[in-house]
Amino acid sequence: MTKHTVEPGTVQETLLIPLYGRAVENRKAEAILRDPRAEEIVAAIDYDFSRFDGLPSLTGSVLRTTLFDRWVRDFLAAHPSGTVVELGAGLNTRHERLGSTQARWFDLDLPDVVALRRQFFTDTARRTTLAASVTDPSWLATVEEDADGPYFFCAEAVLPFLQGPEVRRILRLLAERFPGSLLALDTAGPEIVDAQTEHDALSKVEARMQWSCGNPAELATWLPGTKVHASHTLSSLPDGMYAQLPATYQDMIGRLAEQRLPQVEGYRLSLLRLP
Repeated sequence: MTKHTVEPGTVQETLLIPLYGRAVENRKAEAILRDPRAEEIVAAIDYDFSRFDGLPSLTGSVLRTTLFDRWVRDFLAAHPSGTVVELGAGLNTRHERLGSTQARWFDLDLPDVVALRRQFFTDTARRTTLAASVTDPSWLATVEEDADGPYFFCAEAVLPFLQGPEVRRILRLLAERFPGSLLALDTAGPEIVDAQTEHDALSKVEARMQWSCGNPAELATWLPGTKVHASHTLSSLPDGMYAQLPATYQDMIGRLAEQRLPQVEGYRLSLLRLP
């Protein structure tokens, strides 16, 4: 079988961490989520994934993805024909996991990532891949012209790697073009950004976070009228999600909550309603 290559040191390399996390999770008897497609993709890529084995960040990435899945699933339950936009889609398989058939779906990422993504995913009448930087406003017009609202934007493991002014501009553009839309994002506090060279996973790749955010409530001061619907750390997940986790994960989260580690408490997963 011919395998697809990923050049080390490129932006493509960072997207392999959550992909591998989902693949590893799928093999477990008691898993947080099931993602057989992730396993297939890992097997088809020529890369030494073993360098990520045993890293706590793999579990963290799966918990983050599961929470984002829940938020998107809730949105689609209320708006089956709504529009979902993955900002920095990487090799995410959220569309496959949620089994959406009525929604309009866009997967956005940089051209080199999209070139890799197209080896594994095919566009359909209701699903479109967009090759552009999240900071390039041209893609907003495509979504606006080709899809109706309401809109849900997922920015999973994307915005912290941008400069602060770029993040501000993206949020402003989304609010202007898609008022009232939902935005799921993750934020890293300054203590995490400052110590990222010691991070278990990021220390193994070249990508570095640029933007720190100590409190997602700050984002509401950027755009008056923005509402923070939910904000969680990996040690304070929603009760409904926590109750559905395997016992081993509940025990792990309980220990994290007691320890209150800065690298855990400073990383937040939030759901915003834009003005």
